[in-house]
Amino acid sequence: MEKSSKGKRDKTSARKVVRIPPDTKSVVLGVTGSIAAHKSAELASMLVKQGHEVFVVMTQDATEFISPLTLQTLSKNPVTTSFFDENEQWRPGHIELAVRANRLLLAPATAHIIAELAHGLAGHPLAAIALATRAPILLAPAMNGKMWEHRATQENVEKLRACGVEFIGPEEGMLACGYEGLGRLWKVNDIAFRAEFMLARQDNLIA
Repeated sequence: MEKSSKGKRDKTSARKVVRIPPDTKSVVLGVTGSIAAHKSAELASMLVKQGHEVFVVMTQDATEFISPLTLQTLSKNPVTTSFFDENEQWRPGHIELAVRANRLLLAPATAHIIAELAHGLAGHPLAAIALATRAPILLAPAMNGKMWEHRATQENVEKLRACGVEFIGPEEGMLACGYEGLGRLWKVNDIAFRAEFMLARQDNLIA
């Protein structure tokens, strides 16, 4: 009997138990198809250094600008690009991520994703997470200046703001399309700081 109990204890102690510290926050970082998508690598790295658990969710267009493997390496977690990724058991499902998130941050956020969120569309994991989560949402837009200033985009932005979604940027400057105007992704350091500030503010409100 003693030998059997000892063997059971040894088998149990050999299991690796991973515990997430209670003060660790989960940030879902959404990356969309903008030329500024490459800056999401620096942002993911900064969020990890701030002590957060980071899960990256990419649209298919975003994968044309930066590889999921790069963001997986920097975030230290699997990257979701499709609903079909969820067939692999080690990937968190989009609903699990929506529930788990303490913050949903989209950087860069294109005019297309802003329109999808404003109209409640959920055709891919990132849009579905935005629709299902109850975590605060922060968008960092990046697009051509004329697209940003278009009436349709501004109406979508106002609609999201009315729902409690927060925005940082865009800023004015030379755009990748060759034009100068309002549409550049806000500085990565400032985006990370705003996300951190919002998490702290949320903690204070709960307390």
